[in-house]
Amino acid sequence: MISKVFSLSLMGIDGFVVEVEVDLNGGLPSINMVGLPDTVVKESKERVKSAIKNSGFKMEPARITINFAPADLKKEGTHLDLAIAVGILSCMNEINYKNTLGCAFIGELSLNGEIRGVRGVLPMVLEARKTFKKIFIPQENWGEVDFIEDIKIYPVSNLNEVVDILNNNIDYNYMSMKNNYGEVKYDLDFSEVKGQKYVKRAVEIAASGGHNVLMIGPPGSGKTMIAQRIPTILPELTIDEAIEVTKIYSIAGLLKEKGKLILTPPFRSPHHTVSFASFIGGGSNPTPGEVSLAHNGVLFLDEFPEFRRDVIESLRQPLEDGSVLISRVKGKINYPARIMLVASMNPCPCGYYGYPYRQCHCSENQIRNYFNRISGPILDRIDIQISVEQVDYEDLHGKKAEESSLEIRKRVIRARKIQIERFKEDGIYTNAQMKNKHINKYCVFTRAASKILENAYKNLKLSSRGYTKILKISRTIADMDGSEIINEDHVSEAVQYRILDNKIYK
Repeated sequence: MISKVFSLSLMGIDGFVVEVEVDLNGGLPSINMVGLPDTVVKESKERVKSAIKNSGFKMEPARITINFAPADLKKEGTHLDLAIAVGILSCMNEINYKNTLGCAFIGELSLNGEIRGVRGVLPMVLEARKTFKKIFIPQENWGEVDFIEDIKIYPVSNLNEVVDILNNNIDYNYMSMKNNYGEVKYDLDFSEVKGQKYVKRAVEIAASGGHNVLMIGPPGSGKTMIAQRIPTILPELTIDEAIEVTKIYSIAGLLKEKGKLILTPPFRSPHHTVSFASFIGGGSNPTPGEVSLAHNGVLFLDEFPEFRRDVIESLRQPLEDGSVLISRVKGKINYPARIMLVASMNPCPCGYYGYPYRQCHCSENQIRNYFNRISGPILDRIDIQISVEQVDYEDLHGKKAEESSLEIRKRVIRARKIQIERFKEDGIYTNAQMKNKHINKYCVFTRAASKILENAYKNLKLSSRGYTKILKISRTIADMDGSEIINEDHVSEAVQYRILDNKIYK
């Protein structure tokens, strides 16, 4: 007898349907698999066989052939176990085969028949709802997909439960199991940061417009402390953004709680020894790297010049296009990587160049070589470049209450709402994502502001990209002021946030 059941697999962050055909015949007892299964899938024959026996079903000796279609795509992962088991049980007449039609099955089987959680359930269910009416998934993964409609999702914990549902047409009230998403609470807060008004203002502008930031200052001035608190002032992710982020983390197997949609902007802070593949993504079956894991959130690179040159240069495409294209022999995979880059560095190798209270011991050549570790094109792509000075004793020791993340976040959300409304027909969300056509349409300057822009372009010898960055920052500052027109104050402040164009450190 032959049966055909369905599962899904992954290609990048998208799922595709896999047909699992099972043919059970007489002959020497064996299980043969065809259709480009990898080693993990081939090993499933032992797991499935033990799970069926230990679930109380008698498995007669037989020759079993299992085919995975489409046969030209490699099948990877343990999530095909459940579909294989259902196919075999259908051939054994232990499951009513007609009830498997219109269903898909995802899950790894243990030897005793329990169903374990797997990676990538969210993208697979999103793909399944286009084709199927029902899908069976591991109980562990339920929270990833509890918000999805248009398909009945059955979170199951063991093989016997699947058989009972299929044979008895059980349709329990699975919707009652939905997660309760409360207000997000952070352990960190900007009220803990003493002083640094100039830096806080620059970071607020960056968060409001989705701009990239480079902080340059001596050790201990608070660069890392400020960067770690940036997610606390960012708006919560929209449902579409949350789905994108959760898909990436689901594929990478990094969901902290199997079962919850990620609603807060991710914060990634890789060590400077990170490899190229783990940073940008890679492997024989490419998995998301740190850049993609920071999608719709913050990628913080501490000690920026200490990262390998190829790692730093790999940021060119994601900073410009908001995605990463990984090419392998099997094909090309595109991972989203729309990030807010926050980088920090010292002004020189010893860290005290230009610091009034401690002498710098670096030569001019050492300082120049230190800055040359970061290429001009990368620096040009960083919108806001600011100097972080040491905090004064009065600020550090004072009892004055600092502004909380909640207060700053309210202003950021107000500015973001203006941008969302402005760009609702353009397919972008923030000022940092504007192209030239958007700048021409939405950046209207007063005469005095245009004059300041002209002087800045000529005197600072700005590149075209550097000039465009100033326009985008000016637009964000105007949004924070609730102004449609960009005036001279907005432009003047924007120019101050380009210290490397001002040659302060060069």
